[in-house]
Amino acid sequence: MLILDEIRLPVSKEMKLFEESFRSSMKSKSSLLDFVINYVIRKKGKQIRPLFVFLTAKMLGNVTESTYRAASFIELLHTASLIHDDVVDESYERRGFFSINALWKSKVAVLVGDYFLARGMILAVDHKEYDLLSIVSEAVREMSEGELLQLQKIHGYDGVGPGSSSCYHKKLFEKLFN
Repeated sequence: MLILDEIRLPVSKEMKLFEESFRSSMKSKSSLLDFVINYVIRKKGKQIRPLFVFLTAKMLGNVTESTYRAASFIELLHTASLIHDDVVDESYERRGFFSINALWKSKVAVLVGDYFLARGMILAVDHKEYDLLSIVSEAVREMSEGELLQLQKIHGYDGVGPGSSSCYHKKLFEKLFN
């Protein structure tokens, strides 16, 4: 038995119920969105984050409906961040398969990522899980800032334009006066 399978054993029932409820909660009014969601769900990863949520809940007491919502929200956020990362990084492969932006282009990928994030927020708000919403919102803010800091470091952005502001202004000056 694989180590991950051994780790899953104490919450295998919860993970099975989670997967079923997660799938059924992702229906939308858009056939394109449903098609893309189905593609994403079929290519799911190891679901480590929901696993940790269930293991922690079981270790500290018991698994409740709130635990399932937290696991779903975390998985939705994680999936949204992967979809958005593939767009930012212009990556056309994820887990050995084509990424969403490779198959449906960046606009669709960004909107699908946004939909996943919105589904998680709606799940929290509908059930008055405001602490969960607050914690995840802070995590999203930190992730976004981290990604922008990484881009700033790699590309030398300083808030003015591509490259350093002095470089930017130098290029602008050269275009205008040369």
